[in-house]
Amino acid sequence: MSSSGPTTSLPRVSGLGRLVQALPRGTVTVGAGLGVLGLASYVHLAAAGHVLDDADMSSLSVLWSIVFAVGLGLFVPVEQEMARLVAAGRSTGPGARVVLARGAAFAGGAFGLLLAAIVLLRRPIADRLFAGDVGLVWALAGALGALAVAHTTRGVFAGRGRFGWYGVQLGIDGGLRILLALAFFAGRLDSTVWFSLILTLAPVASVLLTLPAVVEEARSAGPPASWRAFARGLGLLTVSSLAAQLLVNVAVVNARILDPEDVAIAAALLSATVLVRIPLFVFASLQASLLPSLSQAVADGDEAGFRRQLTRGLAAVTVLGGAGAVVAVPAGPWLSVLLFDAPDVLGAADFAWLALGTLAYLWAMVLGQGVLARGHHHQQTSAWVVGVVVLAAVTLLPGSVALRVELGYAAGSAATAALLAYWLTRRAAR
Repeated sequence: MSSSGPTTSLPRVSGLGRLVQALPRGTVTVGAGLGVLGLASYVHLAAAGHVLDDADMSSLSVLWSIVFAVGLGLFVPVEQEMARLVAAGRSTGPGARVVLARGAAFAGGAFGLLLAAIVLLRRPIADRLFAGDVGLVWALAGALGALAVAHTTRGVFAGRGRFGWYGVQLGIDGGLRILLALAFFAGRLDSTVWFSLILTLAPVASVLLTLPAVVEEARSAGPPASWRAFARGLGLLTVSSLAAQLLVNVAVVNARILDPEDVAIAAALLSATVLVRIPLFVFASLQASLLPSLSQAVADGDEAGFRRQLTRGLAAVTVLGGAGAVVAVPAGPWLSVLLFDAPDVLGAADFAWLALGTLAYLWAMVLGQGVLARGHHHQQTSAWVVGVVVLAAVTLLPGSVALRVELGYAAGSAATAALLAYWLTRRAAR
């Protein structure tokens, strides 16, 4: 056998390896953190479902939906705009320190206004949504504040390309949620307030533990950035983000408002939506790095690279959504009862509509990133607002409460995706 020197040929990459390599940088790293955070959501709800009664679980379900509809709707745009500005201006734009200051000011101001409204309306909110429990109103405020802080710091990590730290913060958040939920379950702590406070304690702790890294990344120098530069498009982005989060989270709240006496349907819907939205947790790992990648391609004038990233994103979420539906539709009714002790009031058809809505929502999220990267905030905003209008119109139709909110979710998501695809296609045809 003859000997030879060191070879320079690369090892063959498997199909899975090629798929991973094709994804934007940081997807796998962030995905690991999001995997822990996603698991935490299931452990949290499962522990609560096996300890709380239907009425308390219904209140927790409504709080959960409001936190992620309003909190993500308000503060994810701050993270995205920070990431876009830092990524696009690494060499010539504002330094991360300046962008962090602007982002913190916007997030703090938004939370301050939200907190003032919650304090003024605490009694009506408690009576209408939480069966009179004011403690849940304060837990709601705490969870919203935690999201404001977390997404502001993640904007620095994403923009600077520090996806390892981004994933670490997500992993700490998720790990603490799991530990707290299991501790409350083991102690049979049947308190809706304490299970709700997990949404405050875990993210705040994750920010504190990664704060030194945030400070280090924010030391990057750069010329001053005006408030106008940061605020340009942020208002439209916030409207579109709120509309997107309402579309995906409002089903539980609508069910509670349409039929306040049926506490079972709200709890069952939350369990069902959490199951069918597993692909959304996976997509979030792609989303964190997709927008900076698309923005960089636009800044470089790389149209081929832009289309390639967008096409790969759409292909990835189509596989995710299809795989999720294959599992959720036949097994969802059984799994929701087994895992979350949810009321057995939904069938395979309910899960099919929710899975279809999730697939359309995933398409809309990817297409929206493409529109946003081009700086067309108004088009993305219009598409999501149209989706919410379609959702509202379908929800107000006669029929069972569950079917109305499920069809509203599917129709609203499909309308949004169709509009975004039309605008991107028209742009490409020019």
